[in-house]
Amino acid sequence: MANTPHRVHAGSFLTLHYRLSGPDGDIINTFRDKPATLTLGTGELSPAVEQRLIGLEEGAHATFELPAGEAFGDRNPDMVQWVARKLLNEMGDPNEKYEVGDVVQFPTPDGMGQYAGSVQQVGKDADGDGKADAVLFDFNHPLAGRPVTFEVRLIGVI
Repeated sequence: MANTPHRVHAGSFLTLHYRLSGPDGDIINTFRDKPATLTLGTGELSPAVEQRLIGLEEGAHATFELPAGEAFGDRNPDMVQWVARKLLNEMGDPNEKYEVGDVVQFPTPDGMGQYAGSVQQVGKDADGDGKADAVLFDFNHPLAGRPVTFEVRLIGVI
């Protein structure tokens, strides 16, 4: 009896190479490094991306085009926020220098996880608006509201 390849289903443990990219290029690409390991349904990939994996066989190599907003939702302007330098100093290194484009990890309020924000602007003006002692972060996923290309090569499915 021939061994049939394992198929991906909800809860599968996967070893895979994958690439997520948008109009400006790759956000993550494991094809150049070690493969990733993850369990479907644990939030490591967005639900829309996970859905593309369901039913694929071990050894499959596929590329999917996801329309704008499907993979990581629409951009939310409320997720672009000024964070006071005082708070940043309390949470991290008080001597940290922030540059536009930096991605900064923040602890979740319960301390059990993390989320990231990318620096959009470092307050330097002296016009009294309170922004001089703050950093503007965008907490949206970098691919929120953008079309996404998802390429995957399944190495192992358990």
